[in-house]
Amino acid sequence: MEFKDYQKYRWFYTSHGNLVIGGKSAMQNDELLSRAQSLKKDFIVMHTQDPGSPFSIILAPVAKVSQEEYEECAIFTGCFSRAWRAGNKTASIHIFKLSQLAKDSKMKSGTWGVIGPIKKTTVDLRLILTNQKGVLRAVPDITLKDKKAGLLVLSPGKISKQDMPLKIELELDTPYSQEEVLSALPTGGFRILR
Repeated sequence: MEFKDYQKYRWFYTSHGNLVIGGKSAMQNDELLSRAQSLKKDFIVMHTQDPGSPFSIILAPVAKVSQEEYEECAIFTGCFSRAWRAGNKTASIHIFKLSQLAKDSKMKSGTWGVIGPIKKTTVDLRLILTNQKGVLRAVPDITLKDKKAGLLVLSPGKISKQDMPLKIELELDTPYSQEEVLSALPTGGFRILR
């Protein structure tokens, strides 16, 4: 795998087993896109219409990405954007290919230009906690084929992120480290739906 250190980014595995990674900051977005471009392959990339979002990359050949994975990546991108922190119910996502992205020296950190057509979609902001590769992850709820693997369904709400480790432990009767919980979740408040 080209990104052996993928766990330093935001990440999850799609329902088809493909890795999606996104930057946690403007600097990480730049690093991630530059690294992906150095592979000399094309990938699907997503970002919210508004600033303040990861650039999310589906690490699979473009022709092999399913429609379901497009939707999963779009939900992930929206949930880990400022839209969640703002308490929005939906987010508008832009979809393009890595080969359409360009950056010049005048662009600030995390900003890239897109050349050519952009596909657009709107997604509901909703995640489900599960374990992937032995690590707690918040993933799009459509990602899980086996709904029994889902631990809790989350949407934007009033519970602070700092309170979530204890809430999750009480709900699931399973202790997770504070670091693991905070790493899995987007920035903002939460509502536990189940």
